[in-house]
Amino acid sequence: MVWLRRTTHYLFIVVVAVNSTLLTINAGDYIFYTDWAWTSFVVFSIAQSTMLVVGAIYYMLFTGVPGTATYYATIMTIYTWVAKGAWFALGYPMDFITVPVWIPSAMLLDLTYWATRRNKHAAIIIGGTLVGLSLSIFNMINLLLVRDPLEMAFKYPRPTLPPYMTPIEPQVGKFYNSPVALGSGAGAVLSVPIAALGAKLNTWTYRWMA
Repeated sequence: MVWLRRTTHYLFIVVVAVNSTLLTINAGDYIFYTDWAWTSFVVFSIAQSTMLVVGAIYYMLFTGVPGTATYYATIMTIYTWVAKGAWFALGYPMDFITVPVWIPSAMLLDLTYWATRRNKHAAIIIGGTLVGLSLSIFNMINLLLVRDPLEMAFKYPRPTLPPYMTPIEPQVGKFYNSPVALGSGAGAVLSVPIAALGAKLNTWTYRWMA
């Protein structure tokens, strides 16, 4: 049954990686920086951190090799850059689409797994928390590199953007209006149970193919 296990494993990785690109679009469009700007940052952070951790920890625990979570994040990044190129080919400027930063957060997950001598539970709790906390921060740094998100949003509106999603001016100045704080906090809390789900999926896969 080794061949079936390996086939299912690689199929899962491809499916999740492709779906991660689709979720990136639907969770705020990786135009999320421009379409909804700050207003969608929290939603985007939660969606991306949970999506990353469930696939990355599944892949990492399946192989048992630290480093595979980063490899998984690299796959997602490549897929999204391909989609970015497709939008660029349609005439949109490069600043209109910003690829999310997954790799550093996945590296933290790998480091946790390696530092705890391949302890699954530490990877779930510590690694999941680090992914949720860090992804929002890394993506905000990425956002700061965009020339002018709101200007780009109004100048190049996404064709399928519904009227109620029209970009608005960011509301800043208070802690609960801080997209990084809210994104990191919510992401850290939710990434842990989602990481546990990814680990459980790995167990189910082995049992199903046993």
